[in-house]
Amino acid sequence: MAIPSFNVCHNLELLKEQGKSLDPKRQEGEREEEGLSYEFQEMLESLPKERGWRTRHLYLFQGFWCQSKEIQAIMSFQKHFKPLQNDVVIATIPKSGTTWLKALTYTLLNRHRFDPVSSNTDHPLLTSNPHDLVPFFEYKLYANGDVPDLFGLASPRTFATHVPFGSLKDSIEKPGVKVVYLCRNPFDTFISSWHYTNSIKSESVSPVSLDEGFDMYCRGLIGFGPFWEHMLAYWKESLKRPDKVLFLRYEDLKQDIESNLKKLASFLAVPFTEEEERKGIVKAIVELCSFESLKKLEVNKAGQSIKNFENRHLFRKGEVSDWINYLSPPQAERLSALVDDKLGGTGLTFRYC
Repeated sequence: MAIPSFNVCHNLELLKEQGKSLDPKRQEGEREEEGLSYEFQEMLESLPKERGWRTRHLYLFQGFWCQSKEIQAIMSFQKHFKPLQNDVVIATIPKSGTTWLKALTYTLLNRHRFDPVSSNTDHPLLTSNPHDLVPFFEYKLYANGDVPDLFGLASPRTFATHVPFGSLKDSIEKPGVKVVYLCRNPFDTFISSWHYTNSIKSESVSPVSLDEGFDMYCRGLIGFGPFWEHMLAYWKESLKRPDKVLFLRYEDLKQDIESNLKKLASFLAVPFTEEEERKGIVKAIVELCSFESLKKLEVNKAGQSIKNFENRHLFRKGEVSDWINYLSPPQAERLSALVDDKLGGTGLTFRYC
């Protein structure tokens, strides 16, 4: 039997050492798979996949793109969630004003318990991030496949989700459940998503360039996308059942928040009384939940209300038409043509500035 040369033995030792120190992308992949059963991982391998934004992969699950941990949570939610008569579900595609809508909805529904006019230090919104007050199904309650006990929550129970309507509807089919959908123009949604995902991604995942991210976005490769299918499904349902699904536009809220807050209150069957308006309740809620007010709170400058997502990254600009500072004319033309192709003739329109 031949004796291996020194070089061969040395190379074998190097390979062993390299095996101990895994490639960062491989390490990230292992972190993504932590807590996932063998059967679940096998199911994942059967799904189409593409490069992810902040994780190695996005998987095509039930017709939309999402991460492995999100799929695990969504499957648990779909299997175990039991809706109640007065449940409220806030739905958005990521980076469409979710945090703002959570704050508004929570403060609106709880205004008799926590007076927004007289609350100087005791209002929950001053010490808790909106994501703690209105929890996500997929990031909080059913994360890691958990099955929470939700029956002790005060009514109306208020939840949030990024799940497309097609994968949500069977879980909320109960008289009285209401859905509030907030839609933001696709141009600003992309820019906000690009900034956010690069700010929260793992260090082992390389950043997504603007050009690469834009191409992925236009191909539908975005969390819970394609964006046009996400928006259109909720839009159509709001036309079909306006008493069950309220469709709001981010740009409308920015332009006239008071009128839209009153619309939200009426939809949720808690309209403002004339006395409340005279007392300044509407204006107080608007001020308490404003982007500027939320951003300066200490609770929103530190900590993680959602695992691995630092609160400070939730508040960047919150502006309309920030996309003008980033997209080139050809990119704007491409996205405009895509929106016309996918959403033209549906009645769903946007304001871009």
